[in-house]
Amino acid sequence: MQMNANYTSLVALGDSFTEGMSDLLPDGSYRGWADLLAGRMAAASPGFRYANLAVRGKLIGQIVAEQVDVAAAMKPDVITLVGGLNDTLRPKCDMARVRALLEEAVERLAPSCEQLILMRSPGRNGPVMQRFRPRMEELFAYVDDLAARHGAAVVDLYGATVLGDQRLWDVDRLHLTAEGHRRVAEAVWQTLGYAPEDDWQSLLPSTAPPNWAARRVTDVRFARQHLVPWIGRRLTGRSSGDGLPAKRPDLLPYEGPLA
Repeated sequence: MQMNANYTSLVALGDSFTEGMSDLLPDGSYRGWADLLAGRMAAASPGFRYANLAVRGKLIGQIVAEQVDVAAAMKPDVITLVGGLNDTLRPKCDMARVRALLEEAVERLAPSCEQLILMRSPGRNGPVMQRFRPRMEELFAYVDDLAARHGAAVVDLYGATVLGDQRLWDVDRLHLTAEGHRRVAEAVWQTLGYAPEDDWQSLLPSTAPPNWAARRVTDVRFARQHLVPWIGRRLTGRSSGDGLPAKRPDLLPYEGPLA
């Protein structure tokens, strides 16, 4: 696999991770790692075009049905595909179906672009995620296998110690902060062959952990505001992205975040 770092277009597919949730801008929109990456690629390539088809909450079947053909038809230089993690977090998950759908996506996307980027998503520590970790690791092993067979590159965020640091995660414990998204953008930037701007895996400075009382207050707030609604959606089959459009549905010149 040869990276030339002269790419002129990018299409990003996926769910809330690629939409950029928790990297909130003053106007109420989300930025995220894909927007940051597009901005940097645009600075290196005049006329650079960018589309982001990601919608929060999407399962891999929805990504395949709603985003894959659209992205393939655009024939960009680079496509990023991050999907399947939402499936692994459902109470019932058919991993054989997830693998088959992911393979279908890769088989359709790889021939339509110069470079396909896959990811092993970051994994926060905690009892909720620990329950689903075997499924997540099965998914990531299959991502590695697909990449090897189809010439895709894999950005290993799951193996990065720093992305397990709770300070890089929002209060919902599901989405990265602005600094977390910045590090992901740098990781993909380097994977594409661009010169590193910093060490995205560098650890945060050590700080004293919060005391017991502060942790309990945080846990109660998290459970009430985020965990209970999240469990409710999982049990009822609803999604936070139901009815929402793609973030940037058209492959157009990128001049910064949308208003």
